[in-house]
Amino acid sequence: MADKPRPSTLSVYLYVPNIIGYVRILMNCFAFAICFKDKYLFSVLYFVSFVCDALDGWFARKLNQVSTFGAVLDMVTDRISTACLLVILSQVYRPGLVFLSLLALDIASHWLQMYSSFLVGKSSHKDVKDSTSWLFRLYYGNRKFMCYCCVSCEVLYILLFLLAKKETENLTDVLVNAATQSLLYLMLLALIVVGFVIKQLINVIQASKFAP
Repeated sequence: MADKPRPSTLSVYLYVPNIIGYVRILMNCFAFAICFKDKYLFSVLYFVSFVCDALDGWFARKLNQVSTFGAVLDMVTDRISTACLLVILSQVYRPGLVFLSLLALDIASHWLQMYSSFLVGKSSHKDVKDSTSWLFRLYYGNRKFMCYCCVSCEVLYILLFLLAKKETENLTDVLVNAATQSLLYLMLLALIVVGFVIKQLINVIQASKFAP
């Protein structure tokens, strides 16, 4: 049986998932350009771009258009988008070091996870069946659980950006005030904070792979 011909470089660039990736980049550029002029429009555009992250993965599997270029484009777009929002939050809130630390952990953990996966010959950084951590296996093995954690993390960042009324807010005061507004608001905040904490634990597990 003849080997299946490899797609040309141009055709890979024009894969539907990659086109969605290009749209996400343009959407994020515009969103961050107007983030302080129109917080609500920024939040909508940022979240739509985030949702498209799941959409491009669905198209990649559905159309069999999986590519290394697409995987890298997807991860780089995700990391840069989150990084930009965290930098903005670090300028809006005090202590800003909290958000810069989250930024460093996010980038380092994802890079180490991808690097360590390819180092042992895995085709995807999501292949963690051999991990000793049940939480790590659950995160990458259950799409709904992963989606909950990722959505919680991004929604919390967006919410914090929307709640900031002046240039230097105290992070603790804003969270406490938001939690005491209503019981429904408290329950929503608790739900997303739990997902956020789990996401950071996953980042720590990824980053600790190269710990001595």
